[in-house]
This record gives sequence, structure tokens and C-alpha cells, in this order.
Amino acid sequence: MALQRSRSIPVTGEVTQPLWYALEPLLSSCYIHTLRRGDTLSGIAQSHSSSIEAIDIANPGIDPLALSPGGRLSIPLPFEPVPGIEWSTYFNSLVMRALTCRYPFLRQATFGRSVMGRPLRYLAFGEGERTGIFTAAHHANEWITAPALLRYVGSLAGAYARGDQEAQNIYQNTRLYFIPLVNPDGVDLVMGALDEGFYSERAQEIAASYPDVPFPNGWKANIRGTDLNLQYPAGWDQAKEIKFAQGWVSPAPRDYVGASPLSASESRALYSLTRQLSPKLALALHTQGEVIYWQYQGYAPEDAEEVAGKLAAASGYALDTVPDESSFAGYKDWVIDSLDTPAFTVECGLGESPLPLEQLGSISTAVAAICRECAQYIATG
Repeated sequence: MALQRSRSIPVTGEVTQPLWYALEPLLSSCYIHTLRRGDTLSGIAQSHSSSIEAIDIANPGIDPLALSPGGRLSIPLPFEPVPGIEWSTYFNSLVMRALTCRYPFLRQATFGRSVMGRPLRYLAFGEGERTGIFTAAHHANEWITAPALLRYVGSLAGAYARGDQEAQNIYQNTRLYFIPLVNPDGVDLVMGALDEGFYSERAQEIAASYPDVPFPNGWKANIRGTDLNLQYPAGWDQAKEIKFAQGWVSPAPRDYVGASPLSASESRALYSLTRQLSPKLALALHTQGEVIYWQYQGYAPEDAEEVAGKLAAASGYALDTVPDESSFAGYKDWVIDSLDTPAFTVECGLGESPLPLEQLGSISTAVAAICRECAQYIATG
């Protein structure tokens, strides 16, 4: 109520929409300051507990001697831009906005839409010719991979802004595309952030046909019950035969291959973007097991084994072979099979998905080490 009074919001004692709007600068760790007469960068930095350096980075080309009243500055606040919180589409959007506010050389764009029409977004880093794709949260109950990937983006962008030589080399020689949320609708379902309505009710109906799968924690699929990592044209017919034999014969919380390859809008969008970019390397983050898969049906492109060894050494994860029942129609499988490009599925953390938030720190450390090795490989040509 005190906060509502201070912001001239109707004092209800409840978290209303106007209060969320007032809190967004704090939630996104970035404040838009409207310049007033007499403002100085040092004064602005002090009033927001920020720093002149952070403001300079967020506002390239700013002239501290020519601050015009009415102008607007992005002010990074002294918080971790990727907080250790349970995830949702809403927070994913806020964090991506926070990172582009802090580091305007990051580019945000939409490359498709989910079933519910939500934008599928990437952050791009670098201006080179060699591309790489880093993806997370293909499966709904593996949401923890999204903030882990974004933490790496923040650390890479921060290193580049500080003049770190390795980050500078990566920026100059690569264009890295980071897609933290391949399955936004499904993540919101698992996290209880999906509004009641048609899609929520339909998901409950789908789950009722598979009572052995806990709901919503066992949900991996998109909101229509299609497993997005069983959608790619690399042995899709074999995947269908295997999964149908296991009983996944209709839309389900997991393991339903869909009506046809790329029938799900999310997998179709990622497929199209990947073909457009022709990456030098592709990475897919999943949970769990602390293992790295790097082959498709016993085949791996040139350099893949060497890179896989470096990923394992950097992260402490083990190299492994995909179990037969899960060895077809995945994103990694298609990239290797169709593009002849090194691609890796990384199963982060240990336990039962969704993994607890307490593992975000250790997962983020492993993901950062893996992403760093991938970025260096892409940068070397």
C-alpha cells in the first residue's frame, strides 16, 4: 500500500496491473530515465545506484556535456539481470529486454510464433560471418535451461563491453543466435503461468488420457501435446514407430511425434531459422543426466568428436550415446543428418525434471563452460 501511494496508484493492498507496471523497471533491472535540467551522469548514476560506466555502455555515443532535458537514458540497475527465479514467458521477455537495455549491441528479433501466437525470440551477438545457434527449453519441464543460457549471454556481452579480448574476437568473427525459450506455451503451463481458458483446459484433457504422467510437472510437449524434439525430418518415421509402440499414439504430455514432421509451429520455426543461418554449430540444452550427445546413428560430422571432448572436459559432463528409443527425429539429429554440421544435445543437471531452482547455479556454470567452448570453435573458422 505504501508503494501504491508513492506511485499514485489506487491503494488497494493488492498486486494490481498498475503495480506490476510500476515494478517492471526493478524486475527488468533497467530504468528509463527522462532527463531534467541540471542532470549529470554522476548524479543520475548515484540516484539509481548505477555507475557511469554502465550508463555509457547502455547509451553508446552519449555526450555527458550535452544532456538535453526531455531526452531518455537507459539506466542499468545494480541487480543480476538474470535472477534466480522460477521462469515464465513473462520473465523471459523482461530478462531479454534487460540484456538489450544493458548491452545495446545485442539484437533481439522474432523468428516465429508458438501455437498460442507468442513470439519466438532470439538474442544475436556478433557481426562476423560464422554463425552458431544455441537453444534451450525445447521441453516444457526443462525450463531451467532458459535462464542458464541467458546468464551466459549476459556474461559474454559484459565481457565484450569491458574489452575482454576473447569476447572481442568472438564478436568480430561470429554471429551467435541464442534462443532461450523454444516452447513458451508449455513452459507457462508447467509453471502455472498459463491463464485458464481453452488451451489450459485442452492440456488437462490431454493429460487425463495419460494418467501415469504427473500433471503439470511431467509435461514436456507444446501446448497441443506434440513433443517438439521428436518433430524433425531425421528418422521421423522410425521415431513414430517406436513411440507408438510405447503407447504415445495421440497428443500427449510427452513423446508424441505429431501428425507429421514439422507439424508444430515451434519446431517448424526453428527448422526454418536453422536452414536460413547454415550454422557452423548447433547446441540444444535439455535436462537431465549431465551427459552430452554428439552423434546421429553412429555418425558425427568432421570436428564433432574433438569439440565434444572439449565440452565434456570443460563442463565435467560425460559423453554418451543416445538410447535407441530416443535416437531419432530430434533437433540435433536433423542438424547432423541434413546439414552435416556438429550439433550437441546437453542434458543438464541431475534428478527428475523439472529440476529444482537450487540447481540453477551449477547448471549455469556448466552451460557457460559449454557455450564458451562452442563459441570459440565457431570463431576459429
